[in-house]
Amino acid sequence: MRDIRIVFMGTPGFAVGVLKKLIEEKRNIVGVITAPDRPAGRGRKLRPSAVKEYAIAQKLTVLQPKNLKDKDFLDQLKELNANLQIVVAFRMLPKVVWEMPKYGTFNLHASLLPQYRGAAPINWAIINGESKTGVTTFFIDEKIDTGAIILSSGTDIEKNETVGTLHDKLMELGSKLVIETVSLIESGTVATQPQPEAVDLNEAPKLTADNTKIDWDKSVKKIDAFVRGLSPYPGAWTILQNGEDLLKVKIYASSPEKESHKLKTGSIVTTKKNIKVAVQDGYLYIKEIQLPGKRKMVISDLLNGYAFSEDAKML
Repeated sequence: MRDIRIVFMGTPGFAVGVLKKLIEEKRNIVGVITAPDRPAGRGRKLRPSAVKEYAIAQKLTVLQPKNLKDKDFLDQLKELNANLQIVVAFRMLPKVVWEMPKYGTFNLHASLLPQYRGAAPINWAIINGESKTGVTTFFIDEKIDTGAIILSSGTDIEKNETVGTLHDKLMELGSKLVIETVSLIESGTVATQPQPEAVDLNEAPKLTADNTKIDWDKSVKKIDAFVRGLSPYPGAWTILQNGEDLLKVKIYASSPEKESHKLKTGSIVTTKKNIKVAVQDGYLYIKEIQLPGKRKMVISDLLNGYAFSEDAKML
């Protein structure tokens, strides 16, 4: 059996789940690489990444390079004397970094590659109405998420799945897959296969203000999937026109209802307990919403203190 010395690279909570599993399995983590502290919150105070917080609590060596090609960082990385690097939700590595360890650098990606290469695979799988997704480990190469596959494991996407619930399922599934992958490398029995050449590939681009805005011209089913695929983070947004006010609001939970009607798309219908938005083939019931500068709230709480004009609509 090989003596495996691991450098772990990651930043968000998803990566913490995997690092935690490696620690529980008593794997030898000789260093952790994560993003520099970033300003956050109203006070814009520097906040460490989720991975840094966990790594420090575990008394692990932490490096936070701004530039992955910086000579000082590369020297520090070499001094850790790792022979395997594991990457989970980090950033693209330069060749000088990923080719450094003897047994390579592998990545855990939250999709069944080659589908959903990119920064937000969990979100886009739900947004696109997929019924199945999974996790994949692969050795990193020069391109993004294209390296030779080591292992993969699939799971179903439930009917009302949100990115929050699917994130947790894939974190658990991925943690187990990383342990299996490390065991194969440790025993010298790892085998890989090139990613299949698929014609119809769904991508998973980074989430931006442009691609997280609700398009009310789509079907009610697709809009509901869009909301679920962005809940709880970063939240699907839209513009609420209420009288003379134009408000940027976020919708975190909804429910679709197919029904014929003659209302204009975006029209809002309210009752004492519900708000629904007219779309081409039915209504989208809004269950949870956030107004500018306000906390996220269930719709019954909003209706207790907020009035909609007769011509209110979503734009």
